[in-house]
Amino acid sequence: MKIYTFLQQNDGKPNRNSLEALAAAQQLAEQTGGSVSAIVFGSNIETITDYDLAEIIQLQNVELENFNPLAYVSAFENLINAENPDMVVFGHTYETRDWVPRLSARLDIPFLTDCIGFKNEDEFVFTRQINQGKINSDVKTTGLTIISIQSGAFRLDSLKSGSASTREFTVDLSGISQSIRKGEKFQEAKGSVDLSRAEVIIAVGRGIGKEENMDVIKELAKALNAEIGSSRPVVDYGWLPHEHQVGSSGQTVSPKLYFAIGISGAIQHQVGMKSSDNIIALNKDENAPIFEIADFGVVADLFEIIPKLTEKINSLS
Repeated sequence: MKIYTFLQQNDGKPNRNSLEALAAAQQLAEQTGGSVSAIVFGSNIETITDYDLAEIIQLQNVELENFNPLAYVSAFENLINAENPDMVVFGHTYETRDWVPRLSARLDIPFLTDCIGFKNEDEFVFTRQINQGKINSDVKTTGLTIISIQSGAFRLDSLKSGSASTREFTVDLSGISQSIRKGEKFQEAKGSVDLSRAEVIIAVGRGIGKEENMDVIKELAKALNAEIGSSRPVVDYGWLPHEHQVGSSGQTVSPKLYFAIGISGAIQHQVGMKSSDNIIALNKDENAPIFEIADFGVVADLFEIIPKLTEKINSLS
């Protein structure tokens, strides 16, 4: 099986979700005795030459230097038609959601989005989450298929190292429409909290009840020398700045410990934290989705548990 995986690069570095997709592609290849080739736009490949790859294919054209969905689709169409891979794997990034459906339609091939896993049963069966993550759906595929991998579904530490040769693939994009006008890339203001580097995160959800109760969380975070994260409702209510938000519209994190307090665990939150080494969940609702991915779960009132836990930790220091 010949598998191609696209490595989206941001500021010269591979996007994290794209690297997770590479980990998935390596596992797919291992089960089939196949090979994985990485596809990149441009010549910046220094950060990916140490991965276990059959080769790195550089798609070359000035139109690919900045995000342009029409150019991206045309470039990939040229590559796939010329080389006939068996599967193309992407990370399920915002850019992927923009232009890869166009590629699927252009080539008239299926696009299985936001996959969290797969099984090899003579044919590949990919698992997707539907109904806000409440149901797992298995989809069988044959023939050339495009796959996108949900953020956090595959761990970066499973990536295999090696060395890879490189070759250029020049594409002719002179015939594409110029209907998209390039603008300056959106750059969010940099906040004071970088949760992606934190080893311990205490994350709080709407179960905290009101802003005044945040002091309970801050005391625990202080005792554990942890950063504070949150689900989207806490940010929407204005109880914490957006830089604390974890999830599909916030930061993606993988700390050694993620303590989710009063967080139900909607799929939009899970995609930002489920690759954490250890997950502890505390929630009054025993049916909260967060318990499905937690290593340890406590069904209790946080206001009964957290103050006692903080006191016990402080007594040990």
